[in-house]
Amino acid sequence: MPKVTPFRSIRPNPELAHRIAALPYDVYNRKEALAEVQREPLSFLKIDRAETQLSDDVDTYDPRVYEKAKATLDSMIADGSFIIEETPCYYIYELTMNGRSQSGIVACSSIDDYQNQIIKKHENTREDKELDRIRHVDVTDTHTGPIFLVYRSKQEINKIVEAAKQETPIYDFTSPDGITHRAWCISDSNQISEIQTAFDRIACTYIADGHHRCASAVKVGLKRRAEHPDYTGEEEFNRFLSVLFPDDQLYIMPYNRVVRDLNGLSKDAFLKALSDAGFSVTCNGNIPVSPDKKGTFGMYLDGNWYLLSAGEEMLSQDPVKGLDVSILQDHLLQPILNIQDPRTDKRIDFVGGIRGLGELERRVREDMTVAFSMYPTSIEELLSVADAGLLMPPKSTWFEPKLRSGLFLHSLS
Repeated sequence: MPKVTPFRSIRPNPELAHRIAALPYDVYNRKEALAEVQREPLSFLKIDRAETQLSDDVDTYDPRVYEKAKATLDSMIADGSFIIEETPCYYIYELTMNGRSQSGIVACSSIDDYQNQIIKKHENTREDKELDRIRHVDVTDTHTGPIFLVYRSKQEINKIVEAAKQETPIYDFTSPDGITHRAWCISDSNQISEIQTAFDRIACTYIADGHHRCASAVKVGLKRRAEHPDYTGEEEFNRFLSVLFPDDQLYIMPYNRVVRDLNGLSKDAFLKALSDAGFSVTCNGNIPVSPDKKGTFGMYLDGNWYLLSAGEEMLSQDPVKGLDVSILQDHLLQPILNIQDPRTDKRIDFVGGIRGLGELERRVREDMTVAFSMYPTSIEELLSVADAGLLMPPKSTWFEPKLRSGLFLHSLS
C-alpha cells in the first residue's frame, strides 16, 4: 500500500496565487521562460527557472542559478507572498479545461514506495535531465513541482474529495490559458484519517507525468539519508510532493511526431515502402487526419494528408508492442526512416497534441519533411504497461491540463 501523507505546505498568499502559479519549468525554453517572467514578475518561473533573474551569459545550470532560486523563494516567504501552513494538511486541487474537471489530492508520497515499486513508472529517465532538478531541490531545500500520480479510482476517496469541495476554496482563479484552478484545504483530523485509511486499501500508485522530477526528488532524499545516517524515516526528506488523481478523470492527448527527412527516399519510394511494410495508405488531400481508432495514423507529406492503417500482422496484445507509438516506431520510423533510437536521434521531434494538427503542418513547411498524428495512448494502456513492469517508448503520453507549479511547495527540512 502506498504511504500518502499530509504535510505543512508553503503556498501562495491567496491574493497572489493567480499571479504566482506557473506551468512546469520544462514547458519553456530559456527565451520563453524569460518572456513569461517579464510578463508576470511574480511568476513561479523566476524560482523554477532562476536563470531568468540573471544575465544571458550565465549558463542555465550554473551554481548561481540554484542559489538565486533559493534566495528568491526565501525572499517571497519573508515578504508574505508565500505563507507556511501551521499544521500538516491534505489539499484538493481541481483543474477544469473545456468544461471537463479532474480533482486530485495534494499530499506527500514516500521515496521508499518509489524504490520498492509501489509507485510504478512507465518511462525511463535520463541522468542529464535529472541533474538539474536534483540541484534545484537540494539547494532550495524544497520540492517546487508536484509529481503527477494516478491511482485506480476508488468510490470512498471520490466521496471524501467531493465532500471537501463543498467548502470554500482557498484558491479559485482562471489562468491565462483558460484553465480554471481551485483548491481546498483539508485540516480536520477525522478527514485526514479517512484519506489515509482509504489509501491503505490501494495496492499502488502510478507516475502519470514527471518521471524526471520524481527520480530527482528520490535521489535527493537518498542523499540526505546518507548525510544523516541516524535518520528515522519520518524526516521530510523521506517524502516528495505529489498530486494523486483517479484514473477515470484523466485526459491523455496524442504525442505526435515530425521527422526531418525521408532517409534518402523520394516521396514515391517512401509511399511504396509504407505499402510494402503492410500499411494501408489513403490520400486525404488537404483535409487533416486525426486518427479516431487504434492502429491508424495521420501523415502529412508534401502538402497532403494521408490516413495510414496498420496491417493485422503489426497489431499485438503485448502491453508495449501493441501501443500505437510502438507500431509506428517498429514498422515505420525504425525500418524505413532509420530512426533507431527516438530518445537521441536529432532527426525526430515530438509535438504535444495540445498544439493541434496545424502545428504539424507548420513544422513540415519550416524545418521538417513528414509529420505523423497519433491516436492517444489510453490511461488503461499506461497502467497495464506499468503493472507488467515494462516501459513505454519515449513521448507516449501528453497529459492536459498541466499541473501548476508554485501552488504547493514541500520543504525537506
